[in-house]
Amino acid sequence: MPRLETIMRFSSVAIAAALATVSITTALQGQRPDDQIDPRSLQWLAQGKAQRSAGNLDGATDTLETAIALDPRNRAAFIVMAEVASQRGLPGKAIRLYREALLLEPADRIALKGQGEALVAKGAVVRAKENLARLKTLCRGNCPEATSLAATIAKGPPVTTAQVAPQVTAAKQ
Repeated sequence: MPRLETIMRFSSVAIAAALATVSITTALQGQRPDDQIDPRSLQWLAQGKAQRSAGNLDGATDTLETAIALDPRNRAAFIVMAEVASQRGLPGKAIRLYREALLLEPADRIALKGQGEALVAKGAVVRAKENLARLKTLCRGNCPEATSLAATIAKGPPVTTAQVAPQVTAAKQ
């Protein structure tokens, strides 16, 4: 096999490998590290917290959704949004939002406590006790989150009163 033919056979493979390497390294250099949250998302988070403090729960929810849309790794936005859902009496939504935060950081004590409280509000005391056990293994001592969740579990789920529709008596004709 002539020398020129050998060079031509292997040069196309070498060029393809070089282009693949360059494109992969360039793509990796353009990404932010996992612990760096987009500053715009943090600004929206601060606005959402302020709106929640002012009692504007609808505005806070919209603002926090924007913060999450800007950076889905903003764990604090998920937690504050879950707290807003709890304030609105939506424990199911709060549980889901706390789960999203825990997917980002499984050892987040605030999210574990909040999810446990939402589980108790929903009536899932056994699952709340699992969260308490996880908190106790994370804390290894006195932990305000575990103490608060234990008190919530001891108190139990809220008692809801059944609403009875008034009976309509048929008028005698």
